[in-house]
Amino acid sequence: MSRYINPRYAALEAYVPGEQPKGEFIKLNANESPYPPSAGVLEAVRGAEGTALNMYPDAACRELGAALAQSLGVGPENILCANGSDDILNFCFMAFGQNGALFPEITYGFYEVFCALHGIEARRAPMREGLALEPADYLDAGRLVVIANPNAQTGVEMPLAGVEAIVRNNPGNVVVIDEAYVAFGGESALPLTKKYPNVLVVRTFSKSRSMAGARLGFAVGPAELIADLNKLKYSTNPYSVNRTALAAGIAAVRDNAYYEANCAKIAGTRDSFAEALKGRGWYLTNSKANFVLAKPPEGGAKELQEALKGRGILVRYLGGALSEYLRITMGTPEQMETLLAAIDSIQGDKNAHS
Repeated sequence: MSRYINPRYAALEAYVPGEQPKGEFIKLNANESPYPPSAGVLEAVRGAEGTALNMYPDAACRELGAALAQSLGVGPENILCANGSDDILNFCFMAFGQNGALFPEITYGFYEVFCALHGIEARRAPMREGLALEPADYLDAGRLVVIANPNAQTGVEMPLAGVEAIVRNNPGNVVVIDEAYVAFGGESALPLTKKYPNVLVVRTFSKSRSMAGARLGFAVGPAELIADLNKLKYSTNPYSVNRTALAAGIAAVRDNAYYEANCAKIAGTRDSFAEALKGRGWYLTNSKANFVLAKPPEGGAKELQEALKGRGILVRYLGGALSEYLRITMGTPEQMETLLAAIDSIQGDKNAHS
């Protein structure tokens, strides 16, 4: 770090992304999809390559916004597209966090980073039994409320009635529902955006649409809140969504049936894998996401993660409050069978030498 950096940022603890290694690995550490984009998306990407790259893309993302609006039953004025959902979440903290922010004690790590980045006072609500969230902890917050639902890291879902209670009981501040994982079995808060003036739903193409490498996300909400976010987008980087990502996004919306089928497959794999781990004595949260959060029965989560990496399988060790757990992204059924076999082998070797 240089001596020139603004002191405000010198002590900033940046977000740590999942490892992206070179070489052959079964990669179950970053909540990516194990399935490729649809044929329509691949065709759209090939068609966009080299096309008018000397010209800026459509900053308003009008064609993609219109496709999303039609798909979701809202107006184009209720949609904001940006460079991944992280971009939009950053705007939410900037726009609505002047009185502080409230989010779960265990959740997506970027919320903490955004607070530190923008000098926002962070308040963290405690986790309840089963690492679930209690709606009562978020009522009358008097500040921005941000909830990932299903929750990042734990996969546990708050029922929609609880989400609505939070929105209804925070009329003076914005409530952001981060739905990065909703397509794998959660219930969306989208209907609330038509009923209340203070709620935003944020989604990503990274997980459910197999486009983590394209960096594309969107928000749905009342037109006034979308206008607020657009003001920040146009004040930082209006051309944040490139031509190739726009073309891929439009095709992905068109190919919705393909992605819904993939999400159903991933949810089925998750449930089968969870039962397999439970049969081996593991403890798991009730995940509705494309991953499981699982505690090995004999401890040693970090050691197991390292042993699996030595066998070419990557899973996520989060540490901190989750130091006893591993977060395991769902791959194909074949990849999960390979993982189970590796776990059995490692545990067998461990028991043989104990």
